[in-house]
Amino acid sequence: MDIRSLRNFQMVAREANFTRAAKQLHLAQSAVSMSIKRLEEQLNLTLFHRTERRITLTDEGERLLLHADKILQAVTDAELEMQELTGLSRGQVRVGIPSMLGSYYLPEFLMGFRHSYPDIQLSVVEGGTSHIRQQIEQGELDIGIVVDDGKPDELEKIHLLQEEILVCVSADHPLAQQASVSYTEFLDEELVLFKEGFFHRQVTEQLAQNYQVKPKISFETNLIPLIQSVVRHGFGISALLRPAIDDAQDLIGLPFETPLRFDLCIAWRQQSYLSRANQAFVDYLLKHSPNTANR
Repeated sequence: MDIRSLRNFQMVAREANFTRAAKQLHLAQSAVSMSIKRLEEQLNLTLFHRTERRITLTDEGERLLLHADKILQAVTDAELEMQELTGLSRGQVRVGIPSMLGSYYLPEFLMGFRHSYPDIQLSVVEGGTSHIRQQIEQGELDIGIVVDDGKPDELEKIHLLQEEILVCVSADHPLAQQASVSYTEFLDEELVLFKEGFFHRQVTEQLAQNYQVKPKISFETNLIPLIQSVVRHGFGISALLRPAIDDAQDLIGLPFETPLRFDLCIAWRQQSYLSRANQAFVDYLLKHSPNTANR
């Protein structure tokens, strides 16, 4: 096996399609197909189930993919570290940030980091924490801000801040007159939620499972202004962070009777090489996080 064959195999496995994989690799489809065929002959194994409509990994292919991911990430880490030792890299940070944090908490921080380190290329991806976690594990992102759910994973995590989710209602909604909202009262309403993969959605689904009810999701979107508008017009209620509620000015934020809080951490892959650029970003974020944590 060589690195090129493993890289081709990994991309075909991820894309589940030779044509798309070849496009991502900037190679001819025939070259990718031949590479996979040679790899299978070398290993004397079938790595993919091939049908007219799609391809899927065999059990042997699944096992090889686990090794390929680790080997290729180790090669990438080694190349990056060697480049930095020889001064060839000016630095790049690929960071994943949850949507509401990216919109309300971190713009000033990101601009401050960019001003302090003008030679570092900063690439920010917004998304749900589950997707961010997956991208970090797959090496598509260097670092990210994720929710610490207490479950074992392959990430190194440092606590960043704790936040509370509030019930978001319109000013004329019956719940607006209450001091707090119970979980059952919340689940009994028409809900406006983020799409699947976002922590706020996962929390709601977990609450519904705990109370053995089916949540009434009337609208789902990842666009915060749209959530605000739907709630404002009385088509449902939602659960958001305080800044997203205050930003609308005319919406009401109510705590749950049992406060719903979650811990946010900055995370990267365990035992991976954290470049000087990424270490600078982590240090800068931790240095400037107290003001955010105290909001």
